[in-house]
Amino acid sequence: MLVAILIIIAVIILAAIVMYNGLVRLNVRVDEAWSDITVQLKRRADLIPNLVNTVKGYAAHEKEVFENVTAARSAMLGAKGPAEAAKAENQFQQTLKSLFAVAENYPQLKANENFKALQDELTDTEDKIQAARRFYNGAARDLNVKIQTFPTNIFAGLLGFKQRDFFEVDEGEAAAVNKPVDVDFSADSKPNSK
Repeated sequence: MLVAILIIIAVIILAAIVMYNGLVRLNVRVDEAWSDITVQLKRRADLIPNLVNTVKGYAAHEKEVFENVTAARSAMLGAKGPAEAAKAENQFQQTLKSLFAVAENYPQLKANENFKALQDELTDTEDKIQAARRFYNGAARDLNVKIQTFPTNIFAGLLGFKQRDFFEVDEGEAAAVNKPVDVDFSADSKPNSK
């Protein structure tokens, strides 16, 4: 009888150790993924002053656009945690679109090699941010599932492990993603063939 009790206690201790190590591993993976996001956001933020200065050379009278981009960049760099960072990120994306809209009005600017290089580097950074966001959300999902699954949920609460927020797009972007593409096969929309 004593041997059976000792075996049961040993199994419970072993299970707790395995669960704890699994939670720590997933928690570290989420922290690593968040670090990747912040590195890419910082990289993009470092590109913005050069981009703004390049556009300023051609469109100095667009002061409000430059101020908005600078304010959004500061908010993004000062964001704490995924929810605040996602909100700042969405605001930053909007101001960046307005900056590129200004650039569209200046053909010489669009032809400028420095502007093209900055635009290419910014596009590359945006792709890396998207990949980092997907990795973070996957790691957060794995941790959240582990924390919610029985019997780990009992130990997770006792050991102080908490669920993580996802880095999500704002409602406007989500609506655009979920909206089906409009397809028009009417005679007016067909290309002219000559």
